[in-house]
Amino acid sequence: MRYVRTALSGAVVLTLTLTGLTGLTGCGLKSGSPMVDDVAPGSVGRGEPLKGASLTVASKNFSENIILGHMIGLIFKAAGAEVLDRTNLPGSISARQAIVGGDADAMYDYTGTAWITYQGNQKPIVNPQEQWQAVHNADLKNGVTWLPQSTLDNTYTLAISKRNNAKYKLKTMSDLAALSQKDPSAVTLCVENEFASREDGLPGLEKAYGMKIPAGNIKKMDAGIIYTQVLKSDSCLLGEAYTTDGRIKAMDLDTLADDKHFFPNYNAAPEIHSATILKWPAIAGLLNPLSARLTTQIAQDLNAKVDVEGEDPHTVAKDWLIEQGFIKNG
Repeated sequence: MRYVRTALSGAVVLTLTLTGLTGLTGCGLKSGSPMVDDVAPGSVGRGEPLKGASLTVASKNFSENIILGHMIGLIFKAAGAEVLDRTNLPGSISARQAIVGGDADAMYDYTGTAWITYQGNQKPIVNPQEQWQAVHNADLKNGVTWLPQSTLDNTYTLAISKRNNAKYKLKTMSDLAALSQKDPSAVTLCVENEFASREDGLPGLEKAYGMKIPAGNIKKMDAGIIYTQVLKSDSCLLGEAYTTDGRIKAMDLDTLADDKHFFPNYNAAPEIHSATILKWPAIAGLLNPLSARLTTQIAQDLNAKVDVEGEDPHTVAKDWLIEQGFIKNG
């Protein structure tokens, strides 16, 4: 999904803000931090094909995308590049513009975000590979090259606590629509600001399922707070959630199936500034094996390390890359 992911706990946000981005000027980035890790090639990066390159990696400001951004940077570093870390940019648009404008060279983005939000389409393409191809082809004119996607699909869902769902027994979005028509006051939602306004978010979901949730029943908040509110309070019957979020399993939440397939596929794929990959074509060979390994389940596990266990995203990325053999400690 994602697209726009804005979730992190306060402590992690503070740490990343202080060590990463400190400001924006227009769509140009103002600052960043060099990656200083002493890493060496593993299964990728042998022969240091990026030796002499100076590359900037970006990400949006939610745990999963920050982890993926650090994975790119660490692989580039192991392949011989000097890497500037400009992960944790606020929202999808600023990160996207960094790639388009050449202020950043590479990041992981999501095909559904590109197809709907960046490229202005209204209906998703149901086949994931066809959607990726359409996104890839359309973005070439924007100076952006998409590398092959992963099976990691970070799409939207709505979560409900088992305590509350014992009463309502919701399994699908159609079940929710029926409840909203039968008892509108029962349906309270906690969502992020962007989900509340994006056409691939709540407004489109309501249209697709023929429901209208009263504005007073919709509360906007940071995604990290949503999960806690859904679990522990009665202010949110349901909350916006992401299918790769480790907190769903950790908090034992139920999620609703998108039985009308409204939400697009949000497969994660590297999005590269085209001039960069023309100059350094070895980038594809470095990142394609990584994308081939990434799955929704792996994302859930890695995200839980940050959002549930409180680990640092950079450490999580580095440990996993070493465990998988992509890179080694230098």
